[in-house]
Amino acid sequence: MKVKIKTWPHFKGELPKYQSAGASGFDVRAQLVSPVILQPMQRAMIPTGLTFEIPVGFEIQARPRSGLAAKQGLSVLNTPGTIDADYRGEVQIILVNLGQDVVTIMDQDRCAQLVIAPVIQAQFELANELSNTERGAGGFGSTGVNT
Repeated sequence: MKVKIKTWPHFKGELPKYQSAGASGFDVRAQLVSPVILQPMQRAMIPTGLTFEIPVGFEIQARPRSGLAAKQGLSVLNTPGTIDADYRGEVQIILVNLGQDVVTIMDQDRCAQLVIAPVIQAQFELANELSNTERGAGGFGSTGVNT
């Protein structure tokens, strides 16, 4: 699948690429004028300097980088963040510091990974009743609770 990428004037460096033959995600880098300092529980929008032309029927999902999450508690706040096929603005990553220490994001740091995924749009149909299931209306924690 070919995906067109447009760079913004503040973009520096190389275009994203997959780091291994079996990788499902590709890293994007922070495009910053100055470092972003995140205190614990603080969040910030991190520009990538990129816009994607995503084919209809697909989305791009923004996900945390596992090393940053494990080592520093850095995550993508709305994981996975969705970039819709019809969006043509700059992709920005909402990073949050869930750790206990201050984290500094520097220009060109790999800040998130993006995954291209298929999308299915449902056709909604109003119904007076829905089929019964064993679970029924059991909500949060209703499965897997040992009694």
